[in-house]
Amino acid sequence: MATTASTAAHTSLTSVTLEVADVEAARRFYHAFGVDTYIRLRASHAPTTGFRGLTLALTVSGPATVDGFVGAALEAGATVLKPAAKSLWGYGGVVQAPDGTIWKIATSAKKDSGPATREIDEVVLLIGVERVKATREFYVGRGLSVAKSFGGKYVEFTAGPSSPVKLALYKRRALAKDLGVADDGTGSHRIVLGGTADAFTDLDGFDWEPAVSLPAHTS
Repeated sequence: MATTASTAAHTSLTSVTLEVADVEAARRFYHAFGVDTYIRLRASHAPTTGFRGLTLALTVSGPATVDGFVGAALEAGATVLKPAAKSLWGYGGVVQAPDGTIWKIATSAKKDSGPATREIDEVVLLIGVERVKATREFYVGRGLSVAKSFGGKYVEFTAGPSSPVKLALYKRRALAKDLGVADDGTGSHRIVLGGTADAFTDLDGFDWEPAVSLPAHTS
């Protein structure tokens, strides 16, 4: 059974910084993809292999808009992990950016009620963790407020007023399966979360930094 909480968060996610090998190439890709206003970029050559334990998920209005974003990503250099298709929950597909970040584009609608747009209804950073309940309690202890919780399967935190991206937790193995990739991977997650609290690292190695220390872009 889902539980919800309406209490305002004392800590919230305010920015998402992707660490990439080539900042200019990544900037061009994300502009063409249409999500550049939701993320920041930072140069990094930290070693990483396999699944990085996360996805950024876009929720849009209908199947035609899903297809538009998938098409834009592929034209800009992404590869398909899961072709866009109907499912029990709606319609969606999964692509991997040239820098290795996995993006899921989906809608709960199975039919279009209007023309395709380039509008995004919601962006969620979904991180795969080994122990959802333990990580939920860790984040609650850091001051985040739970918006939705489905036991040990899924947790979504309340977004702050200035946050362009919501934070959610999912079981790592289940997340990898949903994305169509193997769940093994080592090294850097290649992502840094900006927040309204001091720097810390969570139970699965995801790093947080005070939002004021994160420039919009570095080269």
